[in-house]
Amino acid sequence: MTTWAPDLLGDGYEQLTIPLGTDPDGEGDVLATLVRYRPEHAPGTRRAVLYVHGFTDYFFQKHLAEHFHEQGYAFYALDLRKCGRSLRAGQTPHFVTDLSFYDAELDRALTIVREDVGGGPSGAGGTSWGPGEGSVLLTAHSTGGLILPLWLDRLNARPGGSAGAGVRGLILNSPWFDLQGPSYLRSVGTVAVDAVGRVKEKLVIKQPPADVYGRTLHRDHGGEWDYDLDWKPLTGFPVTFGWMRAIRRGHARLHRGLDIGVPSLILRSKTTHYSMRHTEKSEVADLILDVTQIAKWSGCLGDRTTIVPIEGARHDVFLSREVPRKQAFDEVDQWLGWLNGHSA
Repeated sequence: MTTWAPDLLGDGYEQLTIPLGTDPDGEGDVLATLVRYRPEHAPGTRRAVLYVHGFTDYFFQKHLAEHFHEQGYAFYALDLRKCGRSLRAGQTPHFVTDLSFYDAELDRALTIVREDVGGGPSGAGGTSWGPGEGSVLLTAHSTGGLILPLWLDRLNARPGGSAGAGVRGLILNSPWFDLQGPSYLRSVGTVAVDAVGRVKEKLVIKQPPADVYGRTLHRDHGGEWDYDLDWKPLTGFPVTFGWMRAIRRGHARLHRGLDIGVPSLILRSKTTHYSMRHTEKSEVADLILDVTQIAKWSGCLGDRTTIVPIEGARHDVFLSREVPRKQAFDEVDQWLGWLNGHSA
């Protein structure tokens, strides 16, 4: 029996703890947290969205939930193990040594969401459902945009495939498909990460602190958005060798080609701008990832892929300024129209 409790986001938001047992990485018991948006007196729906966050992130984007709700989708978001609501004392934030460990909470969350909206091959008594009903649309940002396709590829290899498991499609918001920066980081740098990460998993990779991106977002530092700086610090959480080793292995798997089994929409900024100093350019570009890498590797997902660059978008396109943010939502709505018409 699932027991939902009020969530910190306030009216209409609830959370459910998903116990995951003993951490394979030796940090005690782990859990994930599923958040749902269910406003009072909202009409029922058999369409759902499940959102997964990125690194140094958790779900707080109420406007994202409310937009999908307005489009007729029940909205759910998953705080992965050791992230946001799921982080417990003594655990290393976001630390895993294998991205496949997330399969446990993703499998469970998908099952819960489908049960919550009555998902299945048909309605009660065998009633036929319309396009997309009883299935789940997945969406993810940044590192979540790497985790979900890898999971979907494994899910699609199971009997029945991704669609048979109830997945409808995939929307990725600036997915992390490759390691940004100089080319040597992707060659000898990755070899070094693999060697060190095997024996010193929690050794921190030294990087200069950078808070420019965080300052474009948080309302206390000139941005528009309010969120918990303990769960999403301005300068980010430390990056460990063991975690980066898992990421680079995930990148390598993606680059060999996946078959996620469902159509995908990929949104990204049109421009990358790296800087340790805040300028106007910091507000209208991706400060974290190389957008040309996103374009380069998007074809590795398999199935039908639609890639849309958004002029003036930030790394999280849905946290951009109003004009690019609206364009991003418009692109989502148009794609959803195609997706539902495609299976009519």
